[in-house]
Amino acid sequence: MSTGTPVVRARWCDIGRIADLVAEALSPTALASWLVPDTQRRTAVLAAVARIWTEHAMLFGDAFLLGDGRAATVWFHRYRPIPSPNRYADRLAAAAGPDEENFLRLDEALAVRRPAEAHNHLALLAAPGPAAARRAAAVLVGAQRWMDTLSLPTYAEVFTETDRDLFRRHGYADREAIAGPGDTTTHPMWRLSPLWGSRSGDNGRWPARRITRTRNGRATGWALR
Repeated sequence: MSTGTPVVRARWCDIGRIADLVAEALSPTALASWLVPDTQRRTAVLAAVARIWTEHAMLFGDAFLLGDGRAATVWFHRYRPIPSPNRYADRLAAAAGPDEENFLRLDEALAVRRPAEAHNHLALLAAPGPAAARRAAAVLVGAQRWMDTLSLPTYAEVFTETDRDLFRRHGYADREAIAGPGDTTTHPMWRLSPLWGSRSGDNGRWPARRITRTRNGRATGWALR
């Protein structure tokens, strides 16, 4: 990996920082308003739920930070069944309180449409604050270089046109939109690894190799800026 890559692989001690970035990025969005209607509780709840999934990714995927710590991505390696986080029901109830059902509805809406093919799942991308577009692009490109070494396609779910444009510029193709809960719309996006294309055709098709579908693990697909 080039020393010029602007990302570093996250460590366990970075989980809190990543969760805070996710909460800060998500809080102003319409999705967050639906997930946690109470503005006084919203950021804390989002951070607590993001922490559950970031911890889980450290066991079943990867997480990356920009070198300055101001943007992050969280990934799951979905080439094998992934269990739910340890004590997920109890932890989600403690983290989300009265909003637990909203998170479960979102989890289920995303999981049912997740591709069966082996892939790396970009579950969270957060780059809040000034120069968000530049940092979002930098952390996406840097993390994607790591993911490409695994020779698997990448799947992401995004919720805004701005984020769709970002992903399109970096090689992702649109899949059929998902009508989500709370009048939200999810835009699944798919990108082939440069090392995958010779086996699987162009980026407009699902790869031919299939594995048994699993809906274990309910990582949400927030693509945040």
